[in-house]
Amino acid sequence: WFVVEKDLAQNVLVVAQGHDHPGLLSASLDALDASWVGPAPGLLSEGPGLAAKTRYRQADSPCQVTALSLAEQTFSLGFEAPQWAVTPGQSAVVYQGPVCLGGGIISARSSGMTVAASAGHRALKD
Repeated sequence: WFVVEKDLAQNVLVVAQGHDHPGLLSASLDALDASWVGPAPGLLSEGPGLAAKTRYRQADSPCQVTALSLAEQTFSLGFEAPQWAVTPGQSAVVYQGPVCLGGGIISARSSGMTVAASAGHRALKD
């Protein structure tokens, strides 16, 4: 069983059975506390060859910066292929080729599906 979603306001934990459950895949993410060590972040959306990692030792995954706020230190990433187990609280790191441009802390993910409507899950409520 894998945790797919936490709804703290409703005290609900959504879990799915199986490593390959579609609820574990994310098409995009939002991040906060951004820190940039590469080129000016405003140029990222136009930069060629952007990729990101959301897990240690994960292969670079092609992506686009879909939103960026320097004032609020936030950004969003959209992936060409859904990513497995994108987890709020973990880091999202953006690269351009071998160069690390920076990153932030994952605050939310989007799977493009409604977990409650998918098969093979259980919602647990205390």
